[in-house]
Amino acid sequence: MSRPLDVAIVIPTFNEVGNVAVLVARLDAALAGRGWEAIFVDDDSPDGTADAARAIARRDSRVRVIQRIGRRGLSSACIEGMCATAAPLVAVIDGDLQHDETILPAMADALDADPSLDVAIASRFVDGGGTGDWDRDRVAKSAFATKLSRRVLKADLTDPMSGFFMIRTQIVRDLAPHLAAIGFKILLDIMTGAPRPLKFVELPYTFRMRSAGESKLDHVVALEFLIALYDRMFGRIVPVRFAMFSAIGALGVGVHMGVLTPILLIWGDGAFLLGQVIAAVAAMTVNFFLNNALTYRDRRLKGWRQLLDGWVSFCVVCGVGLVANVGVAGFLHEARDGTWATAALVGVLIGAVWNYALSSRFTWGRY
Repeated sequence: MSRPLDVAIVIPTFNEVGNVAVLVARLDAALAGRGWEAIFVDDDSPDGTADAARAIARRDSRVRVIQRIGRRGLSSACIEGMCATAAPLVAVIDGDLQHDETILPAMADALDADPSLDVAIASRFVDGGGTGDWDRDRVAKSAFATKLSRRVLKADLTDPMSGFFMIRTQIVRDLAPHLAAIGFKILLDIMTGAPRPLKFVELPYTFRMRSAGESKLDHVVALEFLIALYDRMFGRIVPVRFAMFSAIGALGVGVHMGVLTPILLIWGDGAFLLGQVIAAVAAMTVNFFLNNALTYRDRRLKGWRQLLDGWVSFCVVCGVGLVANVGVAGFLHEARDGTWATAALVGVLIGAVWNYALSSRFTWGRY
């Protein structure tokens, strides 16, 4: 009989082909004497990360691969990986070798020793931990994000932004239907989504510098963190995706006026209708690309064919939404059921809901 499975290590990856073999070797050394498996959850990396992991899996049954097609996102990848194991304990570790895998046994020992303990978290900010060679700017940004995180947490964590932790698998299975799966900090999602405060312990580690591949910490990832905080604070009132869609729509109004104004200044009122058409197309184009990059990042359209098809469908949906907006507002105004401002606001709301619902289905829901 093979060794009983004690712990699973979930590794969400995107373009980490150079780190796969090294990480598996390090896990093998760190977890010697334990029954373990490594689950690479790859977001269809173009550099062949999934193939590199499969090559190892052919000769080492402890390595498994989940290759996700048509969806992306670190948090959702972690959830899929954690729900795919039969191990009683599951850890999440980055695929970039920046987390110290040698503390995984200490995490498992802590959970085994105390049945009431729910999660063991690797922290850079407890005694003995550190951020390695981070520059002052990154330290400041991390401190700011930590301060924001602790406002919505149900626990006084020193490192709520940690992406390196071990948890009892059953807790994740129970929580999975209720997790937002937004952004890149799955620990924050778990800690704030639990119906009761989770009991935790923090273990120190020093963050390493990346040796291969490229950092995923771009401005959009930082925005995703703020989105995740919003979702936990206000998402039950206004869904986060609809809030983003509406905010970008409001920005589109500014784009519309910014294009229309110079047209009227140059050619006068006689060019109003033409200017309206040009401004509307410009606003819808800006809205389409912003929504594609931000609101629907997990369903992002790629390649000129998908982008062109998506842009056309988005413009058609928004065109019909504009008609619905004007029609409803005109009906309410004529019926004298409220002031012009009320009628206009109701029309805008109807148009926004229409645009959101149909574009979610027909623009970003087909691929």
